[in-house]
Amino acid sequence: MAEIIRLRKGLDIKLLGAPAKELTEIGMASEYALCPADFTGVTPKPVVKEQQTVKAGEALFIDKNHPEVKFVSPVSGEVLAVNRGARRKVLSIVVKPDAKQTYVEFGTKSVQSLSGEEVKATLLESGLFSFFRQRPYDVIANPADAPRGIFVSAFDSKPLAPDFEFVLKGNEVDFRTGLSAIAKIAPTTLGISAAQTCETLTDAKNVDLYAFKGAHPAGNVGVQINHIKPVNKGEVVWTIDPEAVIFIGRLFNKGIVDMTRTIAVAGEEVVNPSYVKVIAGAKIASLLDGRLNKTEHIRIINGNVLTGVKATKDDFLGAFSNMITVIPEGDDVNEFMGWIAPRFGQFSVSRTFFSWLACKKNFSIDARIKGGERHMIMSNEYDKVFPMDIYPEFLLKAIITGNIDKMEAYGIYEVAPEDFALCEFVDSSKLELQRIVREGLDNLRAEMA
Repeated sequence: MAEIIRLRKGLDIKLLGAPAKELTEIGMASEYALCPADFTGVTPKPVVKEQQTVKAGEALFIDKNHPEVKFVSPVSGEVLAVNRGARRKVLSIVVKPDAKQTYVEFGTKSVQSLSGEEVKATLLESGLFSFFRQRPYDVIANPADAPRGIFVSAFDSKPLAPDFEFVLKGNEVDFRTGLSAIAKIAPTTLGISAAQTCETLTDAKNVDLYAFKGAHPAGNVGVQINHIKPVNKGEVVWTIDPEAVIFIGRLFNKGIVDMTRTIAVAGEEVVNPSYVKVIAGAKIASLLDGRLNKTEHIRIINGNVLTGVKATKDDFLGAFSNMITVIPEGDDVNEFMGWIAPRFGQFSVSRTFFSWLACKKNFSIDARIKGGERHMIMSNEYDKVFPMDIYPEFLLKAIITGNIDKMEAYGIYEVAPEDFALCEFVDSSKLELQRIVREGLDNLRAEMA
């Protein structure tokens, strides 16, 4: 039986537009793309050219600093474009899919008969190693490292996030195989929700099992690492999303790279929010056409409302995105009396509005910031939603001032930008905390290189 860890801090943001537990069928998208920006810490080098044909699982680009790390096409087809930006920075590689998909054959393998190095070599060859991220720095993992452990969080506590137990249906065998495979590389820890009952999760083999109970960010893998065994200076741990564990299982069971995943299309502006099966990298238009309440004054988010990226229909589903969210933009709203009004129907973290009494109500929250940036206020508001054994205000100030000694002392090796998403949401100073943390991690990594 899993040990239960209870979190006392956090915040569940209840939004309108939760996905119904049903699958909506959609066809193949007109285009798919792999975007290097999704893979933090990578310097991309394209290995394909326009009009070249590729198979699913064939490399589109590699990491210049670690050429053995490949980033492969999710579909077979013709390379339409290698899009570049300023200073020839690679923005995306777009593929037009074939009507009938073909795959690079890697061969089926029995995980039990393989060593950890053989498993890693197979993941590098297939491109699925690119789904491993590391702490410290929250970047794509370095295959030369020997991680202390690998952590998987099998539930997502973010607003409107998909239910992984629903996503797992039909993929149980592949998930078990994927867990066994990564456990060959390093000791693996699986974090589940105390509310989950699926036997594939509650009776998972070859892993250390922990159950978490509490509000968001209980599902964040960084929070789970902090409560199980924090990352110290000089240590490296890897993390991987549970959907990528399924990809790995398919690789060993079927011998191909199949990045088909079940994602949530959710949010107040979506007609009949639900789940869809889609191949990673699909054009967002294929997920939203005919499914929106309106086409103007909306915010399309590639991911979730806390850590996702603003997008358009012409963008592509992120490599790590498990949902597309659409909420009101709020740029057409004019409120009588502004913040002075009682606001019975608006979400409130504090008791500023009477809506705090409606604890079980789902709210309509738009994309407005409702205020301007100002100096950080030491008000303890971060601590109320930050369940890690870290002083968030002190760490953020150390990052802003570039004080490496204090950054290390206050626990920067343990954190990722997503761990500060709730702090950013409740921040009365309206600071971009996730951006600050990302820049701090990048600067520290450059200094330590």
